[in-house]
Amino acid sequence: MRWPASFRLLAAFALMVPVVSAQAPSGFAAYQPTLNIDGPVILRSWGSDEMVGMMSAWESGFMRFQPQVRFSDKLKGTETAQAALFAHIADMALMSRPILPLERHVMFRREHHLPLEIMVATGSPEASDRTFALAIMVSKDNPLHSLSLHQLDGIFGDQRTGAWDEEFIWHPEAARGADQNLRTWGQLGLTGEWADKPIHVYGYPVTIYSPTSGPMLSFRKQVMQGGDIWNPDLQEFPEGKQIADALTKDRYAIGYTCLCDETDALKPLAIAPAGGAAVPLTRATVADRSYPLTRSVYIYIDRTPGEPVDPALKEFLTYVLSRQGQQDIGRSSGYLPLTPEIARQQLQKLQ
Repeated sequence: MRWPASFRLLAAFALMVPVVSAQAPSGFAAYQPTLNIDGPVILRSWGSDEMVGMMSAWESGFMRFQPQVRFSDKLKGTETAQAALFAHIADMALMSRPILPLERHVMFRREHHLPLEIMVATGSPEASDRTFALAIMVSKDNPLHSLSLHQLDGIFGDQRTGAWDEEFIWHPEAARGADQNLRTWGQLGLTGEWADKPIHVYGYPVTIYSPTSGPMLSFRKQVMQGGDIWNPDLQEFPEGKQIADALTKDRYAIGYTCLCDETDALKPLAIAPAGGAAVPLTRATVADRSYPLTRSVYIYIDRTPGEPVDPALKEFLTYVLSRQGQQDIGRSSGYLPLTPEIARQQLQKLQ
């Protein structure tokens, strides 16, 4: 089948039009096609509705180089992504959170291998509908300015004997005792009226398959080493705005949500990674990924280990991770490019 002459003319013209897009950091390789894709090829995607704008920008940019490729997108939610991939009605599963262990298990049972994970963009510093970086909020009256990930684990978690990772591997080194629980502000070094006050904890529901499970799953992985034993006094809310409202009314509270939910009564704390200095939550620290609670979005594909990635799919993902593809992210407000180093690591997975 050949495309109509009018379409071929438009496609040729599109190749001559310069792409106008936001700047990505230097250090990315420019996209250079390794093959010209012949004949009409359709790449099918299912998954995150948050990624619609970004995906559209990538598709438009890619078709300037590969005008024979078309896309079929059914982006209704991350929860649909893996089911479509293992049912072979999707070539790409777009996800605003990492894959869950049970989702990995279903793919393994059906295909006898796991899907290939490609990180494609950095989450938002402050957009509630764009896989936002997690802000740790307290009252502006609170004397604290920073906490470590270890302290956050002591506040939000409880004693545990270990934790499972995404591949169902048990990690006993993630264990900790009740002696590491932090339940009063005095245990964090505060004095005076704060010393004996209980820490009231607020967060997202701990139900794994909740539509708002993304923030909770990221917090559990990055703060609690994958552990799922929470402070029994955790108060759960499905929306970040509800968490912020509850924090605003509770002087002795702490919670995690989007920076966009900050009120005049709240402040975000700087967070220190293990063995490092505290890092404030800013656009710059999310972009360079020095802020410890930065999040990412992903594209998963079904690739049998030892076999090459489908050529058209490889070309598209190579474009996504290129200078042009990472610049295209700026067309869809909210997301940020990867760092060049991470982009190179993801490109290696396609080889």
